[in-house]
Amino acid sequence: MTFPADIASILERVDRIDPVAYGQTRNYVDGDVTYLSPYISRGVISTRQVATTVLSKGFTPQQIQRFLQELAWREYFQRVWQNLGDDIFDDIRVNRTPLASSALPSAIIKACTGIEAIDQGIERLYRTGYMHNHLRMYTASLVCNIAKAYWKLPSQWMYYHLLDGDLASNTCSWQWVAGSFSSKKYYCNQENINKYCQTDQQHTLLDHDYSVLPSLECPDILQATERPALTTELPSTPLPAIDPSLPLHIYHPYHLDPSWRSTEPANRVLLLEPSHFKEHPVSKKVIDFIVALAGNINGIQLFCGEFSDIPSAYQVPAVYTREHPSYQHIPGIKDARDWMFPEVTRFYPSFFGFWKKATPYLKSLTTTSPKSIAVH
Repeated sequence: MTFPADIASILERVDRIDPVAYGQTRNYVDGDVTYLSPYISRGVISTRQVATTVLSKGFTPQQIQRFLQELAWREYFQRVWQNLGDDIFDDIRVNRTPLASSALPSAIIKACTGIEAIDQGIERLYRTGYMHNHLRMYTASLVCNIAKAYWKLPSQWMYYHLLDGDLASNTCSWQWVAGSFSSKKYYCNQENINKYCQTDQQHTLLDHDYSVLPSLECPDILQATERPALTTELPSTPLPAIDPSLPLHIYHPYHLDPSWRSTEPANRVLLLEPSHFKEHPVSKKVIDFIVALAGNINGIQLFCGEFSDIPSAYQVPAVYTREHPSYQHIPGIKDARDWMFPEVTRFYPSFFGFWKKATPYLKSLTTTSPKSIAVH
């Protein structure tokens, strides 16, 4: 699977969604998934836009509940981040795993765990910047609950490579698997992996009944650990040319919506701040993808530097951006994101608490026209 960056291809992918087939097959690595996560994570399209587009084809929320729930999971994790702030980068609840290491098993980094599906998934992650959601859970379970490594560095390693890297979804999902944001740890065994990955392996380190897995000692293959060097290479860019008579519209790696305030005369800057990527590093493949997506925004200027370095940034008539926890420091007006459920804002300790509160608002999605994005 490839991930084109032009808006026409992205919208065509939205139009091709089969939400019924998705609900029936999404857990299989060759299932009918949407491959839209990189575009949703980067703010090119929104969960609400995807939901309303699909519902406009005549489906009822009841018919495609599984599909809508998967979109809502992403929104739920973002609301967790909004409410807890950067506390999500530490244990949200208590960590229940006896830890053997705070590093990452070398076998994971080298994709040589002996579990074919996981090793192939890691190799594909390096090659394409994508990993199927079930494989992410299998990998996290192997790292946190079998190798008994602390979730933080492994989650940063995966985020580093993901084109759809979403700090809230990635961090909270690793904590969910590890048991520090759930009532129990998530385990997978070889039988489950074989079922959903079309493999037929036996006698692997995971070829056990589920009742055995929690008491396993860390296998020899997972005992060697290392701390991968995760650094971001940002391109060198000139200072943006700013017309001080016009507002400044700031885009960032999670806000690349080409339709946002698109008819307003403005200075448009994609801001890639070194301070952000020092804290949350990503690969060159991810940076190149972000820059390519920004190509859909007319008149955009790329600037790799801090907001305070933008000429006339504090003298322009107004600064606009879109709300996001990583960019709260940007001054000016922060437009709300295009939420599926803008009414449901508080913290819920579980997704299903969030979903229960969101369900009454599903009707509003069926009465909203899909958002259109002009294709240039």
